[in-house]
Amino acid sequence: MRTPRDIAASIEAAVQGKRALSLMEICGTHTVSLFRSGVKSLLPASLRLVSGPGCPVCVTPVGYLDAACELALREGVSILSYGDMMRVPGTSLSLAESRAMGARVEVVYSARSAVRYAMEHPGEQVVFLALGFETTTPASALAVLEARAAGLRNFSLLVGHKRVLPAMHALLEDPSLPLDGFLCPGHVSVVIGTRVYENIARSYAKACVVAGFEAESMLCAIERLVAMALSGRPAVENCYPVAVRPEGNRLALELIDRVFEPSDTTWRALGVLPESGLQLRTEFADYDAAQRFGLSLEADSHPPGCRCGEVICGKITPDACPLFRVACTPSDPVGPCMVSSEGSCAAWFKYTGATVREASSLTMRERPALGTPAAVDPARSESRSR
Repeated sequence: MRTPRDIAASIEAAVQGKRALSLMEICGTHTVSLFRSGVKSLLPASLRLVSGPGCPVCVTPVGYLDAACELALREGVSILSYGDMMRVPGTSLSLAESRAMGARVEVVYSARSAVRYAMEHPGEQVVFLALGFETTTPASALAVLEARAAGLRNFSLLVGHKRVLPAMHALLEDPSLPLDGFLCPGHVSVVIGTRVYENIARSYAKACVVAGFEAESMLCAIERLVAMALSGRPAVENCYPVAVRPEGNRLALELIDRVFEPSDTTWRALGVLPESGLQLRTEFADYDAAQRFGLSLEADSHPPGCRCGEVICGKITPDACPLFRVACTPSDPVGPCMVSSEGSCAAWFKYTGATVREASSLTMRERPALGTPAAVDPARSESRSR
């Protein structure tokens, strides 16, 4: 059985004397795991891994957060959210700051917990912040069905769910972003399967490989991406067969389709992407918080100097932002990529040293060999993704 170093040595041999390659991971958990496992420190300088829009918190537009904060301050309204949204800065407030001002904002670990809270607090309007990719969408759908079955009139969703595939297509249409393949998300692919990526390989000639979160799985996926990029024969492959099937999870997909339908939606930095979001079907419109409270969610803006948008799109690495480690830190974040546990900036801050700032003024195109972090315990891996 090959060790991670064996696989890394094979990758280095394959790229020796060849053109530089750029691969993108579309998963916040992969971003963290690649650092945490030491995989990045094992790869040759001519092979660049860039982070794409794989962090749900990071791609959520400011307008959504502003609406949530405004709603939280209304009398009789309680906001329930996953914890990683609490400290993300809005235009003027974060949810944590709203709570400090007296708003009812509670952290929950599941959508069903939000339904139970609504049952236990019939005098409050309970709004669950339904965010995340296809991984968390089935739970939101189930929450709506359970709320309707229980006859709850005080429960609703502020829907901000996103779909991964339209974002990948949008990135491929950007001529300023040269990519040779995608390290496809593990948890999302459990739901949507691998067949959905076939059009990318066929129409854009870009290889797609699904990976798990251990060093061996990620390195095997990178090895296959390198081989296909250099051979000019792109395809879709699966290095996470223990959890991912070609057809995905049929029950989860049916649950999503039962409650939601595709809609145009705004992504931070990417703008409005056709059918890249989800909205409640007309049958379940009574559970749409935006309609119930007359909210607009689509506005997007960026704090002065913050380059989270370019980081999300893989156009720069976090150290190229002038605020990184200076005005923007995990204890005092400016942009969402520094707040979320799956954000690229937070990962770079935690796992890279200040020496990478020497290259901070260079874009990904101009930086052929960026310093890599020291390897850490390869047995640890991120286990949660939205």
